[in-house]
Amino acid sequence: KPRSRCSWLLIRLSYPVCPYIFGAFISLYTHSGQDPENGMRKRELTVDRHLVKTDLAPAAIGPYSQGVIAGNTLYCSGQIPIDPKTGHMVTESIEEETERVLLNLEGVLTAAGMSLSNVVSCRVYMTDINDYAQINEVYGRFFGANAPAREAVQVCALPREARVEISAVAVR
Repeated sequence: KPRSRCSWLLIRLSYPVCPYIFGAFISLYTHSGQDPENGMRKRELTVDRHLVKTDLAPAAIGPYSQGVIAGNTLYCSGQIPIDPKTGHMVTESIEEETERVLLNLEGVLTAAGMSLSNVVSCRVYMTDINDYAQINEVYGRFFGANAPAREAVQVCALPREARVEISAVAVR
């Protein structure tokens, strides 16, 4: 069946995003001329994956990993302000929550043999955009002049009533 221009454009525009979102499994289609129906043959390409697990960050509170290494890239799950030693939430101030979150993120990076200098992208989720300045101040202390690309958005809620969560992508 011929595809419409819109579906071709959507597929073409979303392709560069697919390895980022679905890094563990990418399907490629190549012309083979052997399939009488559409002349296409499916070829699978898998990426070598390793899970990161460390006591330097809180254990996952759901069915996910603290981090996944695919090739030279580390995908760090979002960290919330749980102290990994006590298992309790840090809730004194937004600055202390943000510091605990970044220390947890640093723990996952350390377990993968990386550091904050390897981080190329972060996503910051906060429940109150009015906390942005305080979060930004702590974030700046950790990353300094080597700050990665970043998105920062307000969300209606985070796990365990956290006020801030940060995930990251790092590259060796």
